[in-house]
Amino acid sequence: IFRKWGLDFAVVGETTPTRRFLVRRQGEIMADLPIKELGDEAPEYDRPWVETPKRAPLDAASIPAPDDLGATLVKLVGSPDLCSRRWVWEQYDHLVQGNTVVRPGSDAAVIRVEGTTKGLAMAVDVTPRYCEADPFEGGKQAVAECWRNITAAGGEPLAVTDNLNFGNPEKPEIMGQLVGAIKGIGEACRVLDFPVVSGNVSLYNETHGRAILPTPAIGGVGLLDNVEKHATIAFEAAGDAVVLLGGHGSHMGASIYLREILGSEEGPPPPVDLAAERRNGDFVRGLIRAGRITACHDLSDGGLAVALAEMAMASGLGCTVAVPAPAHVTLFAEDQARYLVTCPVDAADALLADAAAAGVAAERIGTVAGDRLIVEGHLSISVGDLKRAHEDWFPTYMAHIEETE
Repeated sequence: IFRKWGLDFAVVGETTPTRRFLVRRQGEIMADLPIKELGDEAPEYDRPWVETPKRAPLDAASIPAPDDLGATLVKLVGSPDLCSRRWVWEQYDHLVQGNTVVRPGSDAAVIRVEGTTKGLAMAVDVTPRYCEADPFEGGKQAVAECWRNITAAGGEPLAVTDNLNFGNPEKPEIMGQLVGAIKGIGEACRVLDFPVVSGNVSLYNETHGRAILPTPAIGGVGLLDNVEKHATIAFEAAGDAVVLLGGHGSHMGASIYLREILGSEEGPPPPVDLAAERRNGDFVRGLIRAGRITACHDLSDGGLAVALAEMAMASGLGCTVAVPAPAHVTLFAEDQARYLVTCPVDAADALLADAAAAGVAAERIGTVAGDRLIVEGHLSISVGDLKRAHEDWFPTYMAHIEETE
């Protein structure tokens, strides 16, 4: 294969049954090490560390509402954190060999395993501002969101690889971030049966003494026994019922709304209830495999409003929904373990009944309709306007970078 494609290569060794790692140079033994002990008895990296101080709770009632909820939503979907990454993934062939079933832009990509009925779902997640506010909860959340994204595609989460990016660990507060994040990742992986099978660590990421935000990225893979039984985030048909699973949210601490709209980074990140994650996710996966829902999307950055916008933008279809007061909190709270699903309207009652029996909070909040995202009494905005804001940020930014260079 290497010769076929004109690639450089060299055969550098072979496997042996000796359980020894043997290195020779010009016939001379340069290293002869025991394989098992290299892993089992490696020295532990344990520098002095201090725990990240806990932030004071933030009362959602104290969060001011914006003058224009529609303009707020447009600003969020067009912000650096939430804008479309199309500019990036169009740089390479994401349809190579014709096995891509779900393209980039949904919760997880899905690739067909050629020659079988199976598929692999893959996602990568982390929210650095959560990890900065509380490394333990941030680490848990990165795992939980990756688990949700694979679940929302219809996959059974199998395993993760972690990519731990931090500042200078010789500083006790930075080492504390690393320790907290690893503990959070470990707890989430154990409860969700989502083991870490590989990973890497990148430390000393600082410029002029200022560290990057703690960024323990989690890449996960899951299995679909039948690749045709998958879901995407796009609304499928006008008239479908829109159902919220996991309940309405109220947690605004460390939210994207707080940072982008109010210029504040107060409060702790949303707590992650791993039992609820598992219960709600298992229920959603069952719905997808049974072919009972037409679209699925987990709630994360930007909460309910951004999730609705992303489903609308992916399809070009709008929706009309109703939410309880205060609307700005309900729309932008970032509580975890939640999903939006759609289903034929005549199947909604049965879905709600099954959710109740499974202990999953569920509520029909609206209907897929038209070409506008409407929150009754609060906002009405065209899907086209949302999509333009969502798609424009990255190309505009990259064009500016090219001009300055």
